[in-house]
Amino acid sequence: MGRQRANTTRFAVLGLLSIRSLSGYDIRQLAKRSIGHFWSESYGQIYPTLKQLQKEHLVKSRMERLRGKPDRIVYSLTPNGLLELQRWIKLPARSETLRNELLLKLFFCRHAAPSNAIEHVTRHRETHRALLATYERIEQELRQQHARHPDLPFWLITLNFGKHHSEASLLWCEQTLASLTKTQKQVKRRSSNL
Repeated sequence: MGRQRANTTRFAVLGLLSIRSLSGYDIRQLAKRSIGHFWSESYGQIYPTLKQLQKEHLVKSRMERLRGKPDRIVYSLTPNGLLELQRWIKLPARSETLRNELLLKLFFCRHAAPSNAIEHVTRHRETHRALLATYERIEQELRQQHARHPDLPFWLITLNFGKHHSEASLLWCEQTLASLTKTQKQVKRRSSNL
């Protein structure tokens, strides 16, 4: 898994550099604001990846001098880097194994009070309500600030996935909370009959 992730990091970096030339810090910031909603990269992954991509002539770098600030290295995609990104995009996406701590806890929740499960699902519901609001804000910003950007339709597709995921999660939360409330009442009834 670690090796696969490292391999995919290179394509995340190449993809971000296909948008514009960036420093390592800029890559991290842009990743956080864009692909960070479905893919995470750390500084520890970005800088070694940039060095490797430069060694393979897939990116090039230049020193950018700034007045009153430290100089910084800015990376750009090379034609070979773009070809490498295009080749990767054409490959089928690998299937990801779902790792979800909430579901793991709920699976074993018989060993705790139903109220614990209700708290977990309620928090999850609030998280997805907040995410939906964030996605709506991002969509408005993208449509206003990047209306003519050639990547906009593709950015909106990935954003739409996040919106649908959160909407489905909210529906699941409502159904699950109804089920857990019913379970909690049954447990209380059994306890009072003892």
